[in-house]
Amino acid sequence: MEAKAANPNDYRSQSKKLDRKKFWNDPILIAMIVIITIFLTLFIVYPLVMLLSEALRNSDGQFTLQTIKDTLTYVTFKKAFFNTLKLGLIVGVTSTIVGMLFAYIDVYVKTKTKILAGLFNVVATMPVVSPPFVLSLSLIMLFGRTGFITKSLLGLRNFAGIYGLSGLIIVQTLTFFPVCYLTFKGLLKNIDPSIEEAARDIGASRMKVFTSVTLPLMLPGIGNAFLVTFIESIADFANPMIIGGNYDTLATSIYLQITGALNKNIASAMALILLLLTMALFLLQKYWLERKATATLTGKAARGRILIEDNSVRIPLSILAGAVSIFVIVLYILIPVGSLFNLWGRDYSLTLKWYEYTFASGGVKQYRDSITLALIAAPITSLMSMLIAWMVVKKKFALKGYIEFVSMMAMAVPGIVLGIAYIRGFVTGLFHVAESFPRGQVPWWTLQGLYGTGVLVVLVFIVRSLPVGTRNGIAALRQIDKSIEEAATDLGANSGKVFTSITLPLIKDSFISGLITSFVRSITAISAIILLVNPKVNLITYQISESANKGYYGAACAASTILILIVYAAILLLQIFTKYFGTSRYIKREE
Repeated sequence: MEAKAANPNDYRSQSKKLDRKKFWNDPILIAMIVIITIFLTLFIVYPLVMLLSEALRNSDGQFTLQTIKDTLTYVTFKKAFFNTLKLGLIVGVTSTIVGMLFAYIDVYVKTKTKILAGLFNVVATMPVVSPPFVLSLSLIMLFGRTGFITKSLLGLRNFAGIYGLSGLIIVQTLTFFPVCYLTFKGLLKNIDPSIEEAARDIGASRMKVFTSVTLPLMLPGIGNAFLVTFIESIADFANPMIIGGNYDTLATSIYLQITGALNKNIASAMALILLLLTMALFLLQKYWLERKATATLTGKAARGRILIEDNSVRIPLSILAGAVSIFVIVLYILIPVGSLFNLWGRDYSLTLKWYEYTFASGGVKQYRDSITLALIAAPITSLMSMLIAWMVVKKKFALKGYIEFVSMMAMAVPGIVLGIAYIRGFVTGLFHVAESFPRGQVPWWTLQGLYGTGVLVVLVFIVRSLPVGTRNGIAALRQIDKSIEEAATDLGANSGKVFTSITLPLIKDSFISGLITSFVRSITAISAIILLVNPKVNLITYQISESANKGYYGAACAASTILILIVYAAILLLQIFTKYFGTSRYIKREE
């Protein structure tokens, strides 16, 4: 008698039942899912929903599309909208080209000195560890109305050519092209050199190989890099505020509507439109171009690449990239240099008065608040991002897709939009319920008490940095075989024990990277917190921005110099601390 063949559906059904049983027998995992879901819903989804609600209300509080219609026909909005798109398109193209140039030289060209590679590393890291408006400040000090080159050397009076679109293109390109450089560097390293060498062997020139072989393989990555810089450009607030002049963008127009015109409905509608624009681009980049790039470039090169040594290629490309790198480094060096002069553009006698001014005008409290809030936010962000990544990669549950999408969605929310959303969501409590209670008797559960406190700023810091840490954690966890954790689970360890004793040590580097990134992003943030600062919570980046806008360049440079030194010191301390973190004494002795 023949044995009855096993039904694959029975195996799948039994497997699903076993997974469900394991899930419901793991209360720690359930608790983590509930806590993270509540956090993401309360501090990402809810504020954006309230922003949408405000944009769809009239002055009487009734739901209507009239506010959106009025905003679309608003002259200020139309000008700012098209200005924003124009700026984003130009910066996307220029950043992509410059980033590709740097990556191509780094991967394909044999340079005669290590100096160029050192310049590349400096240029790639400086925008990360400095306030987002430092390059704007330096450019004004060189080419502005009282600029060293325009006024002191060339004798031009009230030169305003650097303000507006031209200045924004320069500073945003120099700020955002390192992102493209790092993206292209990874893509080019994954191209098998044998494909390009085959084209060379049949007589194709280097230009022909690049245009017919290398470039087509990079196209999805080019689109990805372009969209990333496009999103960064249109969401940028700090640079347009300082060097934008009369060139209004959506981010600056929203801020001026809130602080100047006091038209909260128009501001909410403009913020909603900016959010929809960035979200559409984010979805396009995340779920289409990123997958195409992954499908096009699979695996690493089979062998090493023969670097280009021809002077006809090496020299011009090295000169171009070296000139850009030197210019960027000069702009950053100008910040500490500018802090030492008495009055930029008029009196270049050396002085330390701007450092004294910085501390005398409340700088001690501003630095203390900035460091304290960033130190609180950094470990929470890093741990939460690792937890989210672990649940997304290693676990199966109903809310998995929701948690992954919402945690990554925050990447597409411009800082100024998030700030307005938090004001709309918490100034009168959850869903405005605090308005129904007498003043002074509002219960804690309305969360109205968050507004105006450092807690709300910490929450903003966490939300802004969460996507970066989550993305790094997901990439690290996908390299770890699930059988390691399954063995611990089979021995009776719960999810909390598995995560803390096995998973977290294995992704230590990603955790530390997330910790450093979160601290740096938090302490240098400006756009997301500019509407949330107050006398009780006043951050140094806000003070730097105010000094720059008022023309106190020495004060802005002094405060920026101290902030950059603080960031570098924090990174150095973390690296020293983590050098032996999680390493056994035996391994230390062997080293």
